[in-house]
Amino acid sequence: MNRETYFCCLVLALTGLTGCSNKPSAKTSIQKPAPDKIQGKAQILLDESSSSDTALNAGGPSVYLLVDDLHRYRLFFNKPFEVQPGAEYMVEGVHAQKAIDAIGDPDQGKNGYPLLASCSSVVGMAWPGLAMDLAESYSNSLRAKVTRFPARPVFLVTAIQPVTTKKEAEVPKKEAPEVSVPPDKQRALLTDGPTVLPAPLWEPTGGTVHCKVVIGEEGKIRELNSGSQLCESVPWSQFRYKPTKKRVNTEVEVRFDPRK
Repeated sequence: MNRETYFCCLVLALTGLTGCSNKPSAKTSIQKPAPDKIQGKAQILLDESSSSDTALNAGGPSVYLLVDDLHRYRLFFNKPFEVQPGAEYMVEGVHAQKAIDAIGDPDQGKNGYPLLASCSSVVGMAWPGLAMDLAESYSNSLRAKVTRFPARPVFLVTAIQPVTTKKEAEVPKKEAPEVSVPPDKQRALLTDGPTVLPAPLWEPTGGTVHCKVVIGEEGKIRELNSGSQLCESVPWSQFRYKPTKKRVNTEVEVRFDPRK
C-alpha cells in the first residue's frame, strides 16, 4: 500500500469515527427530569405479587398509593422499604407512562407500546448508575407491567417518607341517596369535561367507550366502575356536572380520535 492510499484510508476511518461520536448514545441522552410528587394512603396486595413485580420491587409485595377515589399508583422500589398499610406517604419519583409519552414514539404506537428503549431510558432517569444486568431486568419488568395495564400509573420511587402531620377529625358525612340516570339525560347536565380525546400511544386506533361512573352531588366524578383501559385514561378530574342532591349512577361516552 503506497503512502497516498494509506493517507486516504486514514482520513476515511477518522471521518467515520467522528460521525459515530457525534451521535448521542442512549446513556448520554438520558436527562433526569424534576421528580413527580404524589401523596396518599398505602395499600398492599400480597395476592397480586408475582415474579415480574418482585423483579421491579426490591423483592417485596405489590404496593399501591391511593391518591384519591379515582387514581391508584403502583409503586416500584429499587431498594427495600417497609410500607405500612393504611399509612399516608409523600412519594417522589418518575411517573413511568408520563415519562415514556414525553420521550415520544416516531411510529405513533403502531409497532407496540411501550418501546423497550423508552423503558430503559425511564429506568435510567429514576435510578441512574444501576448495573447493566439489573437495569435490563428492571426495564423488561417495567415494559411487561405497562403493556398489560397501560393506563394504570406505574411510579418508580426515588424518595418516600410518611406524612406525620395530624389531620383534624373529619365529621362523618351522610351519604346522599343514589339514583340511576340515562346517559343522554345526564349528558345535558355536563358543564365541563373533554368527551373527545386523542388516542393514546398504546391504542393508536382510538375508538368510542362507554364508561360507568358515579357523580357526586357537587357534580364531580367520584367513582369509575370500569375495567376498560381507555376509560381509565380519561381525565375525570376535569369533568363537572350541574350539582344535584343525589349521587348519580350513569355512563359517559368518550371518543378517542385515531393518531395520524
